[in-house]
Amino acid sequence: MSYSDEQLQSVLETLEECRKVLNESNNRESAELLSIVILDVRMKLKGIDSADLKALCDEMLRSAAGEPLPPSKQTQDQPRRPLLRVVK
Repeated sequence: MSYSDEQLQSVLETLEECRKVLNESNNRESAELLSIVILDVRMKLKGIDSADLKALCDEMLRSAAGEPLPPSKQTQDQPRRPLLRVVK
């Protein structure tokens, strides 16, 4: 783990603790906003970019709808990447 990854991991732990406190004090809207930041930091730590997230969301929508969705313009221009990665 690199130094910057260690820093991000420390920030992530702090953010998660802050979210816990916000939830416990019934500040749900602030906790939800913090959840978005936590997701962004986790994605950076795991090397998941926004295109990966969009591809996953598109696939989930396709599965939920029971029909294929047309791929977005961005994904048409790029080779298909794996939708999920196993992370610890």
